[in-house]
This record gives sequence, C-alpha cells and structure tokens, in this order.
Amino acid sequence: MKVLVINAGSSSLKYQLINMVDESILAKGNAERIGIDNSVLSHTPAGKDKVEIKAEIKDHVQAVRMVIDALIHPEYGVISDMGEIFAVGHRVVHGGEKFSGSVIIDDAVMEVIKKNIELAPLHNPANITGIEACKSVMPNTPMVAVFDTAFHQTMPKEAYIYAIPYDAYAKYGIRRYGFHGTSHKYVALRAAKLMDKPIEDLKIVTCHLGNGSSITAVKNGKSVDTSMGFTPLEGLPMGTRCGTIDPAIIMFLMEKENMTHEEINKYLNKESGVLGISGVSSDFRDLDAAAAEGNERAKTALHVFAYSIKKYIGAYTAAMGGLDCLVFTAGIGENNPYIRKKACEGLEFMGIKIDEEKNKLYVRGKEGLISTDDSAVKVFSIPTNEELMIARETVELLR
Repeated sequence: MKVLVINAGSSSLKYQLINMVDESILAKGNAERIGIDNSVLSHTPAGKDKVEIKAEIKDHVQAVRMVIDALIHPEYGVISDMGEIFAVGHRVVHGGEKFSGSVIIDDAVMEVIKKNIELAPLHNPANITGIEACKSVMPNTPMVAVFDTAFHQTMPKEAYIYAIPYDAYAKYGIRRYGFHGTSHKYVALRAAKLMDKPIEDLKIVTCHLGNGSSITAVKNGKSVDTSMGFTPLEGLPMGTRCGTIDPAIIMFLMEKENMTHEEINKYLNKESGVLGISGVSSDFRDLDAAAAEGNERAKTALHVFAYSIKKYIGAYTAAMGGLDCLVFTAGIGENNPYIRKKACEGLEFMGIKIDEEKNKLYVRGKEGLISTDDSAVKVFSIPTNEELMIARETVELLR
C-alpha cells in the first residue's frame, strides 16, 4: 500500500511516496519554480542518487505529471505504474472550525477549503491548486486533506477566544486556531510510544521550533492550548516574525513611521523576530556564530527566544495541572542543544533536568532522551515527520 504525500506551495510542489507496509520512503522530491524561469524537478529514489530534471514547468498540473513520470521511470522510478498509488494525502494549512480531523476530499470539502482562503491567503490557494492538479492527473485515486489546524480544534473555548468584542468571533471567525498541528500530533504520539505509556494518560508540551515556531499543550492526547493564534504571527518570536507583542505598538509605529498596512505587515512578518533583534540573520546557525564572536544583539536574540519558550513551558504546565514529558522538534528543536538547554534552565523545580552530554548527542535526525535519569519530566529530541503523519491519516480514513 503506497501513499503519495503532497505539499503544494505557490511555486513549488514537494512530495514523498511512502510504502505503508513498513512506513519507508520510496522516493521524495520537489518541483521548484513552477511557472517561473529555470524550473526543475529534484527527485530522489530510496538508496539512489538525486536526479534533477530541468524542464519548463508551466503549472502544478504539469508538475504532478512530472512527479508521476519520475516515480514510474524505468531508470530512477520506484513503481511500475500510477495504479500502485493507493491514495494521495494533501497538506492543507487551514481547515477553520469545520474540520477537527482529516477528511476525504469531495466537492463539499473543496468549498470549505476555498472559503477558508481569507484565513490563510498565502497557503490555502496553493494547497487548492495542488489538489486540483492531482485530481486532473489522477482522477480515480482517492484524496485526503490533512489540516495543520485540525489537531487544535479540541482546545476549550477559554483557550481560543480573544478578549475583544464577541462579534468579531461570531462574524469573522476571529479566534485562536493554531498551526503545525500535524507535527505536534506526530511527536506527542512518538513521545508516548518512547515512554511506553498511553498518550491518554500523559501531559505533554511539544515545542516545534523552526523558522516558524509554536508550542502546544497536549493533555490526554488532545491539544488544549497552542502558542500560534488567528495567524502564525502570534506566540514565540521566530525567524522573521515578531510573535506576541503589545497591539498598541502597531498603531504607534504606523503613526510615527507613516507606514501603510502593507508596510506594517511586512515589518512584523518579514523583518522582525530574531532577525529584527539581532540585525544579523533569521538563521540560528548564523546567530550562534555571531554570538560566539561576541555580538551582543545576536546573544540577546537567542536569549529572548529561549526565554519565551521557557515561559510557554511553565504556562502550559500550569494549564494542564502538571507535566510528564517535554518534546523538542523541527529544525531548531532537533539541532540546537544550546536553545534546548537555555529553555530548560531554571525549570529544575518543575522536575526538568537536562543531561548536557545527551543533549549534545541528539542532533541531525537522532531521536533520544536528553534529560537526566532522575528527571521527573522526560525530555526528548524527536525529529518530526509530518509526511508520515499525513500518510497514516490518509490510510486510516480510507481503510
């Protein structure tokens, strides 16, 4: 049973073909610069070298056709024909309030995804394009939508309602939605397995730390709070996003700097975060290097980020009434021992103790326990695998 996982962007289409018998990746790749000059399909079959297919990729339909051609190619393909693909699982960013889980795609589902474009104007249109392209090329193959927001639909009302006039929620759906749900769900389930305990008995905080970062409180297997909000701008300071700030700052800056709505949006989404603080980079590797050379603003950016993580860990432990397990995942969470250590410093009173040697050991895709043997709270570094989670949910729905 083979599942094709698709993550469509505005000018890209990432894919993985997964054999669900053993959950192994048969092939993966990315069609880049769709509709732009110098487009290319990078295709990597399991155990073989990457193949780059340079050709004009005028739209997502052609990209999907090229992906299928690569998968069945006699030299670097991994299946004999398209009929071997059991189903296609699509990453869709925003499901709004309608979807609390993954769904089989039909016309009604497509209408809801389109309706939610106003909630995710940068992502849902691209996701829709990817789905429509696959339906065009593979009309008889079942398709499933897996939403970034769905895992967080279990949050109680007190966690998702903003303290602004209720009409804003009733009229426009302004509330906390949360994102990275597929990743948070995957690593929470994986942590429970590593602890050999039912997830229904655990209180877990999952830290998805990358260029976009979010933290989630997972109580008894369900998301009960998360740091991102109505949009992915809220919560932790990120690579270029400001995270949670005093809303009055926006009006103050617009007046002082004579900024338009577009300019303030770019300022908060593209020029802030650790890039804005440091003036160096949004890449934490660059910040680490600059801090090591004595750059004070780079040090401050790293400390602000780690301090924010610490605050969320404490807040979510209080919200859940305890903590059994803490998980770090995604690019920074999996690969930056300094941030993990700094975020956990001072939390010994909560039962969190980091083993410095283990913390340094588990990077670059290595999964493992980074807390001491006597730490009451188990702390893990777990590489996320959103593609596998999408494939699992696809199979679960279609069985």
